[in-house]
Amino acid sequence: MSKTILITGAAGFLGSHLCDRFISEGFKVLGMDNFITGDKDNIQHLFDHQNFHFIEHDVTVHIDIDEPIDYILHFASPASPIDYLKIPIQTLKVGSLGTHNLLGLAKSKKARILIASTSEVYGDPLVHPQSEDYFGNVNSIGPRGVYDEAKRFQEAITMAYHRFHGLETRIARIFNTYGPRMRLNDGRVIPAFMGQALRGEDLSVFGEGTQTRSFCYVDDLVEGIYRLLFSDYSNPVNLGNPDEITIIEFANEILKLTNSDQKIIFKSLPEDDPLKRQPDITLAKKLLNWSTKISRKEGMKMTFNYFQNLSDEKLTKIDHKDFSKHIKQ
Repeated sequence: MSKTILITGAAGFLGSHLCDRFISEGFKVLGMDNFITGDKDNIQHLFDHQNFHFIEHDVTVHIDIDEPIDYILHFASPASPIDYLKIPIQTLKVGSLGTHNLLGLAKSKKARILIASTSEVYGDPLVHPQSEDYFGNVNSIGPRGVYDEAKRFQEAITMAYHRFHGLETRIARIFNTYGPRMRLNDGRVIPAFMGQALRGEDLSVFGEGTQTRSFCYVDDLVEGIYRLLFSDYSNPVNLGNPDEITIIEFANEILKLTNSDQKIIFKSLPEDDPLKRQPDITLAKKLLNWSTKISRKEGMKMTFNYFQNLSDEKLTKIDHKDFSKHIKQ
């Protein structure tokens, strides 16, 4: 008999790829989303699948599911600056009330739950690269604090349920991830650069472009999440690609990839924008026998091919007045 897994944020970038993976592994997948930032197109291909059932629901409201559930992946959350600066209260609620509801559901179903945390719990790090024993440098009252602190609280209540109730919990600290199904207008640097290139606009680099990021292709991340869920480890685990690059170097890579003749323009650095971001994945290598396989060159080519085939409506659906100040680098 197949196992049943509930995936929240199922219509989102990561959630939809996780639905695909678990269906391919023979699971019955219950996908849950309220479409506040998700896109039904991401899971449209699954609606007729016999092992997929969709539930439109806001996880911050009590969750009532009659059937047995073996596993839960909690991936419901706004995950980009445009989202969590536009809907800050909802961002805080999904990390707090939503996580509380799902932990309660996991407890009642005797299910194992994995929560999607983030490298943002490290804030603007004073330690480089970032390992799981670093407590972070986060501005709790800054504009990014609604996301950072929602995720930090999410980790705290998950560990409380693990310690107090003996709940089987897993925590994935996810670093910058990219791939097909990202939204071009979500403010993160990869869709931002690629969208600007496709629209014939200059690429916006913030500060001097010396800040670094480490980009992980979505298939690699999904593999890491799959292995973590079935591990016996309850503390946080970094999942990401340690291949670090500066934003200015990355912008030039995008111009080359897209054969663009646009310029790079420089803008003021947003408040609390991390200057360094690189995962230490020593633990994941040892614990999960996991490391990234897909090179940035290969992954970026596949991602750009996806963006090239988007409809004109999705390519141009951007509020230019407010967009640039929210790009996350």
